[in-house]
Amino acid sequence: MMNKLFRKKSVDQIIADAQQGTGLAKVLGVRDLVSLGIAAIVGAGIFSTIGLASYEGGPAISLLFVFVAFACVFTALAYAQFASTVPVSGSAYTYAYVTFGELFAWIIGWALVLEYAVSNTVVAISWSQYFVSMLEGFGVHIPKWLVMAPGYAIDAHEKFLSEGMNALSAGDKVGLYAYQSAPRVGEVPIIFDLPAGLITVLVTWLVYIGIKESQRASNIMVAVKVGIILLVIAGGIFFITPENWTPFMPNGIPGVMGSVAAVFFAFIGFDSISTTAEECKNPQRDLPRAMILCLVICTILYVAITLVLTGMVNYTELNVKDPLAFVFKYVGFDHMAGIVSVTSVVAITSALVVYQLAQPRIWMTMSRDGLLWKKFARVHPKYRTPSFATIVTGVVVAIPSLFFKMDFFVDLTSVGTFFAFILVCGGVLYMDYTGLSAKSKFKVPYINGKYLIGLGFVVAWIIIYRYGQGALQEWKKMPWLEIVEHKSLLVIFWLVWLILAIMGFKYRFSLLPVIGILINLYLMSQLGASNWIIFLIWLAVGLVLYFVYGYKHSRLNKGE
Repeated sequence: MMNKLFRKKSVDQIIADAQQGTGLAKVLGVRDLVSLGIAAIVGAGIFSTIGLASYEGGPAISLLFVFVAFACVFTALAYAQFASTVPVSGSAYTYAYVTFGELFAWIIGWALVLEYAVSNTVVAISWSQYFVSMLEGFGVHIPKWLVMAPGYAIDAHEKFLSEGMNALSAGDKVGLYAYQSAPRVGEVPIIFDLPAGLITVLVTWLVYIGIKESQRASNIMVAVKVGIILLVIAGGIFFITPENWTPFMPNGIPGVMGSVAAVFFAFIGFDSISTTAEECKNPQRDLPRAMILCLVICTILYVAITLVLTGMVNYTELNVKDPLAFVFKYVGFDHMAGIVSVTSVVAITSALVVYQLAQPRIWMTMSRDGLLWKKFARVHPKYRTPSFATIVTGVVVAIPSLFFKMDFFVDLTSVGTFFAFILVCGGVLYMDYTGLSAKSKFKVPYINGKYLIGLGFVVAWIIIYRYGQGALQEWKKMPWLEIVEHKSLLVIFWLVWLILAIMGFKYRFSLLPVIGILINLYLMSQLGASNWIIFLIWLAVGLVLYFVYGYKHSRLNKGE
């Protein structure tokens, strides 16, 4: 049984399977892929969660964007090598099937299902906030009970009962009004986010009718998106007050690192490019170029916009869901705030399109391998898209976006993504060891890590011993149970680094994929325990499905 759980598909086998009549239209070039990447990366991250990140970490969040982008470069290089070697849909799921075997492939595929569904839910909720703000600017007011998750209204009502009206913020008062004015079934108020659900349905219809139509719409929306960001940067420069950048790191390193999930959420979009491999004209050449280009472009945009926002308004004012429009209202430039609100609706829609494109293609690939129901692999005869998988994706995203708070999802988006990124970087080490890299048309630059990985481990501990005595003393005072509960991932990080140092010395590992593994693993350690509990529950459900259905119906199992 163990041999079957870790059975692998060869590169030639995966490519042959993909060519057996999938019917997907090959229409995407480098420009289209870069556009899709920017559409995914510059979405709710820059129009919504960047405000929360700046509120928690101050102007120093700009450095966190650089650090996270630096981490993503190593991962992007690993993705690029895999994309040039295995040019089929499926992203990290397919790459894991080649290197680590079927069980790991299922785990990654199941994690990506969570990543894309949760990410698009966040984007849909953020879109709703901007859309409602835009309509109000034109004098159109939708009832409050139709434009928010019930959790916000219930929390506001409970706060009002316990602390009184004077304790409510402006947002709480809106939630309280929604609770009081909502129609009821018995004693239960009917409250849901209708715009978030509707935009999900509309975008699902767009990606259902064709990749070409989706790509054209995405290109137009990306042009609008980049234009408005450049306009915000150019216009905001004149309102920057340098005093707002002081203190630069008001809550210290913990405050900055506490926003890792919100910041990393912004960059997970480059993974979605690899899911369109079977619709690329020349995937082995174009996918690596597109991944690196969109990562560089988006990093520059994020750092610039963060510095402008925190320069225009003190970081303590940025805990809002529409920060780009808010900063111009704050400085009295209402006309610009209106323009931002209108164009942001278009800009965020493009991110929805890309995520809704990516999810069905992962399901399609898993179904083609026999791990999911056959209907998920069905391709529409006219539109040449994975029709059934696209409809299911729409349902999976639309329902949570109607009823759940955005705060619940933001951290959860990153857990599965970190896991996938680590396995992709580790997969490159496996490819080098087994000789699979010889088939790669693009390779991660090789830097011999035989001595450097272990040297880095020793230097890191010397630095901690010299300058981190406070942290070491804190660890000594913590009971074992608390260490297991809150610091176990950090312990795993150091153990993995030690193991990689030993194996790197023995097998002459390439340094760059190892750096990608370590940075992603360290960022994972900064996420809250509650996110890991939810992820592990999700993983357990996925394993049950695999052993009930996927293990038996796997094409490799039938082949054997």
